Amino acid sequence: MDGLANYVAQNFDLDPFSGAFFVFRSKGRDKIKVLMWDGTGLVLIYKRIEGKGFCWPSLSEGNVTLTKAQFEALFEGIDWRQVATPKYLHPRSA
Repeated sequence: MDGLANYVAQNFDLDPFSGAFFVFRSKGRDKIKVLMWDGTGLVLIYKRIEGKGFCWPSLSEGNVTLTKAQFEALFEGIDWRQVATPKYLHPRSA
């Protein structure tokens, strides 16, 4: 956990204690680690999936931000890119 938190801070200049989820995958695409801070400590979730593995963006895309629905799809082994991103309309002043 501490190694991944250091990796996030040093290589991405992000705060691993922000409450965001940081997701890492294995070379074989069949395992992921999810690192997050829950307010009281670091949490590490490790998942191995059967089948073709996790759908992952190409390395040329750099950091990727997912919505909650997209993350849930990724975690279930579903192609998260197929999850529609809602478009919100901002209310107008009366």
